[in-house]
Amino acid sequence: MTATAPREEQLWSRCAGCASLLYRKRLRRNLDVCPECGEHARLGAPERLRQLVDPGSLRPLADGLPEADPIDFVDVLPYPHRLTAARASTGLVEAVVCATATIGGHPVAMAVMDFRFLGGSLGCAVGELITRTAERALDERIPLVLVTASGGARMQEGVLSLMQMATVSQAIAALREAGLLTVSVLTDPTYGGVAASFATNTDLVLAESGARMGFAGPRVIRQVTGRALPEGFQTADFLLRHGQVDMVVQRRSLRGRLVALLAATRAGAPTRPSVPRQEPASHRERLAADDAAVARSPATPEADGTPAVRDAWDTVRMARHPGRPTTLDYLDSVFDGFVELHGDRLGADCPAIVGGVARLAGRYVMVIGHQKGHTTAELVARNFGMASPAGHRKALRLMRLAARLGLPVVTLVDTPGADPGVSAEEHGQAAAIAENILALTVLPTPVLAVITGEGGSGGALALAVADRVLMLENAVYSVISPEGCAAILWPDRSAAPQAARALRLSAPDLRRLGVVDEVVPEPPAAAHDDPAETALRLRAALLANLLPLLDVPPAMLVRLRRQRFRRFGATRAGQRAGVR
Repeated sequence: MTATAPREEQLWSRCAGCASLLYRKRLRRNLDVCPECGEHARLGAPERLRQLVDPGSLRPLADGLPEADPIDFVDVLPYPHRLTAARASTGLVEAVVCATATIGGHPVAMAVMDFRFLGGSLGCAVGELITRTAERALDERIPLVLVTASGGARMQEGVLSLMQMATVSQAIAALREAGLLTVSVLTDPTYGGVAASFATNTDLVLAESGARMGFAGPRVIRQVTGRALPEGFQTADFLLRHGQVDMVVQRRSLRGRLVALLAATRAGAPTRPSVPRQEPASHRERLAADDAAVARSPATPEADGTPAVRDAWDTVRMARHPGRPTTLDYLDSVFDGFVELHGDRLGADCPAIVGGVARLAGRYVMVIGHQKGHTTAELVARNFGMASPAGHRKALRLMRLAARLGLPVVTLVDTPGADPGVSAEEHGQAAAIAENILALTVLPTPVLAVITGEGGSGGALALAVADRVLMLENAVYSVISPEGCAAILWPDRSAAPQAARALRLSAPDLRRLGVVDEVVPEPPAAAHDDPAETALRLRAALLANLLPLLDVPPAMLVRLRRQRFRRFGATRAGQRAGVR
């Protein structure tokens, strides 16, 4: 090979779609779209911004964040080393670039994700940066445009990364209440927690041609179901056919389409009711005021002690024990007079979600929970507690009904995660989860969640955006299963016990991280050895936490709930008691 060969190789690029050898300058002029087959190559965030915004209008937002390794995660490589390598290879501080700019003369706030940075994963810093961008949009009363490219939540930050789905969603909810437009542009790929939150709960969802989006990835679905996937599964055209996006747009048309949408929104803005800005204070000042309010609130009792620590892998196995009490068991032992309500009103009744009206110490409440079962037949019939999109929509219907009736909501969480099936993706699983998270952030009635067994990923969070989150002593709550984490970050699944310890998924760890407000002790052996005593303890904990919430005005409930999840941003990582 001649000395000029490396330079010559940089002049050419091979298309991933048709394998054509393309002149690099020609490809760049064509916005990195193959002129032969139309394959849309992935773009980094800086190039994406260059293509979309008006020249000279970009004003980057501050991205200075404290170094955060909130759970001291180590797999085959320490997490800080992975961050350093990602920063060196991309030149970025994190997996998102945030800025204000104009597009066709219309001012916008933008957050553009970059898949090159740890797969565009959603961690505390990314959630904080996107939330700040949404808050800037609210302060300046301008639209928010999100461009997503992500493999999902960042496993190395454990359940704190899961919390970012709620943190960003509630910022979007604030924009929705203010009558400000939110737009997400899905690019290839958009999966996991990003798909099931801010990528799909905006006002408009556009998909770039060639984008893929879903909650579970195709490889996971094939492994779990053993089935071949339909042609074009989870592609932009698939999403359009199944009603999950507003439109599919070629890259060369994307800027023009955004300009048209922004212009239409701006033209209609004077007639849209706006939310009065009663406070001139900045968001930072409001957050400080909310912190003080949370400290004074009767919904935040004094921190209590936590039970002795059990090995994380032993706890995982305990949480999965087939004899562990289920939602139906607790409805029989903790609550009185349960009346089950069925159906999502759109044509299905998911057996993995049970819900209805019950009494707790004479007070009516709406109880919604995952239902597994104790026998193989029950587990199969209930899909192992993994809710379908219809299940999430049934839960959403019952939550909204509770708000209209003025009933508190109690959720019982026990699921391995969302349904990793083809049908679930076809019926909009990611959007269903995202809508539940968004609805819970603004629900004007007390919400109390209990992790009773497995709290798996977005399937769990869809019922756990609450004023108070309780957790049974031998339950677990995690962004991913230990087996899944081990398969991705370790050489094989045999490292699941090690992954369980690294994920900090047990109740004492999550209590120290502030994700869980109270740990409910189980009997000396476990819940399944003495269900009656477990029910008594859970009932007492529910009453102790629910009664103070009943005295909080609805507007304050919503404000404090939002503040609770806002705290999981990276700026507050240093304020949490670390798990060292």
